[in-house]
Amino acid sequence: MVSSCAHLCQRCTSLLRFRITWQSVTHVQLCTAAIKASVKLPYESSLIPENNTTARTRQRWKQQICYYSDLTAKHLTPEATGNKDKELLRSEVVTYESPVTQIRDAESQITLDLDAADELLALEEFSDEEAVGVSVSSAVPPASFSLRAYVDKSETLSKLVQLGVNLWKLEQRPNVGSMLLKLDFQTDVAPRLLFLKEIGVEDSRLGYIVSHNPFILTESLENLQARVVYLRSKKFSAESVASMVSRAPYLLNFSVKRLDNRLSFYQQQLSLSASNTRNVVARLPRLLCGSLEPIKENLKVCKIELGFKENEIQHIVVAVPKVLTANKKKLTQTFDFLHNVMKVPHHLIAKFPQVLNSKYLRLKERHQFLEYLGKALYDPAEPNYISLDRLVSLPDDAFCTELASATLEDFYLFQKTL
Repeated sequence: MVSSCAHLCQRCTSLLRFRITWQSVTHVQLCTAAIKASVKLPYESSLIPENNTTARTRQRWKQQICYYSDLTAKHLTPEATGNKDKELLRSEVVTYESPVTQIRDAESQITLDLDAADELLALEEFSDEEAVGVSVSSAVPPASFSLRAYVDKSETLSKLVQLGVNLWKLEQRPNVGSMLLKLDFQTDVAPRLLFLKEIGVEDSRLGYIVSHNPFILTESLENLQARVVYLRSKKFSAESVASMVSRAPYLLNFSVKRLDNRLSFYQQQLSLSASNTRNVVARLPRLLCGSLEPIKENLKVCKIELGFKENEIQHIVVAVPKVLTANKKKLTQTFDFLHNVMKVPHHLIAKFPQVLNSKYLRLKERHQFLEYLGKALYDPAEPNYISLDRLVSLPDDAFCTELASATLEDFYLFQKTL
């Protein structure tokens, strides 16, 4: 029986000498069948009756042999298999050796070979060509909810922070953060900042402009130059252009055609001269940037609801351009108090239009205090009349001493009774 087992083991070892590859699964199956046959003979002999222990042992050997077959097909390459066959089968034994022992020896050899291969790969030297091709992961975070995470890695963001740009405002606007990260400071940002300085914008205003209008960094220099040239052709002074750009950051983002249409609109709607139109726009440059609908609405309110004449509206707009962009409710509330409570006629309101731009609560408290003192006189024909301009422009202490002839404490005590 021992000689038969040894004979079959020799057959198994001869089969293992074949090169095992991923495509040659048939060789592994033949090897497994031969080993199964060698293990099966001792227990299938009629000399030894089979019991439960024998069945369990045979089942355990079958599982180990199947595991060895799968492990061999999974890990061994053709080159490693050939070398391993030479080492394992260096000497053939005639005596009987347990197949389980052979499997354990093969498994330990596989582990040693794989560890050696990993060690060689870790110590392998790279050539110059291979080193150039190695990709290194960027230190910039792939995604973030805040631009603060990119400031140290982006030259553009770090320079904008030094200029005083409020990144926390920009990151709240959709797609602006991604746009800024794609810009190169030397080629995209610096030329536009230098252009703004060349037209007269102060350094302290550059951060304000970019914070409110980051898209100016993506406008072409040719378009920016063309819009400045147009404003200068309309006889806006260089100082006026610089001031307009500083206070209305979106001004240079609009085309020459749109700027021309806006100037024509104000000149025609208000029947203003070219000089007065420039004066109004230079003092409130956002008139060229915002929507025209609120302005048209306020003009209708002044003419229809408030009852001002066209020449009075012209005078009001030239003196206080903010009336065109004022809140409609606030404008009507202030006029109603002036005209119906204080009994101020239209021509006096048009003569002192600053009162329409004053705070309603300040106007109300001061009028009631003067009325309590018996000094609420607003007609220039009356003696000791009080000018509407001074009524709303003077600070509290000057108002009390110059107009009300009272102390500041008296005015504060009166305010508590309202």
